[in-house]
Amino acid sequence: MKALYTVKKSLVTEKALKMSENMTYTFYVDRKATKIDIKTSMKELYGHDVDNVRIINLPDKKRSFGRKFVTKRPEMKKALVTFKGKKKVDVTKIAKEKTKK
Repeated sequence: MKALYTVKKSLVTEKALKMSENMTYTFYVDRKATKIDIKTSMKELYGHDVDNVRIINLPDKKRSFGRKFVTKRPEMKKALVTFKGKKKVDVTKIAKEKTKK
């Protein structure tokens, strides 16, 4: 898989920012991506070696508004990526690369 298709976008929340202090960054990735795909795409995008990749599969979520309106959040996959060394990573690089194309 290509790197920009594997990694969809970075996740920026309070918990993700706290984890980034320990060089662990959170990304939404493609549902079909494996740990090896994620590791190679991070190496290609950022040029740093990856130490660890953890994956979280999020199921779909249904919400109802009133009686008839039902919305559904799609299934998603999150990846927690830890880089080797004390190198900082610009998590907005993915959004910048996708807007260029």
